[in-house]
Amino acid sequence: GLVRSAKLTQHMIPLTERFARQRLADLTRDRSSGVPQVLFVCVQNAGRSQLAAAIVNQLADGRVIARSAGSTPASDLHPHVRSLLVEIEGEQEARDAFPKPLTDDAVRAADVVVTMGCGDVCPIIPGVRYEDWAVGDPALASPQGVDAIRHDIESRVRALLATLTD
Repeated sequence: GLVRSAKLTQHMIPLTERFARQRLADLTRDRSSGVPQVLFVCVQNAGRSQLAAAIVNQLADGRVIARSAGSTPASDLHPHVRSLLVEIEGEQEARDAFPKPLTDDAVRAADVVVTMGCGDVCPIIPGVRYEDWAVGDPALASPQGVDAIRHDIESRVRALLATLTD
């Protein structure tokens, strides 16, 4: 998976280490911690799901944790999305973002799974809440369209956070 889709192979070791840490965290997640976890899934994990996770992590300030994945991850993020991630998360986090494959472990660790154009590929796990958001694809949008997609996602994220936090 990661090696075949890697665009920047010199970063393969740190990306693989980070992905492995995320998988281990999924396997050992303690649901009694009280911090809800949301998994955003789109096809390539190069746009919508990356934006949604970044917006949750910014707005929730640790009260909710968000991750993202793709059913068929792209080799890199959409360039306009990466620019938005710089605004949302900062230069370092945006530079470190990469498309990740969807795993059963990530779905099992989530309290809420939000699909964006790929709902039929997610495994259905009892006890996990599922939502499907019809959100435009940044890969098919102009820079202004990507901004509109960001605002749509942010509005949906705010509504989701209201259901997960007190």
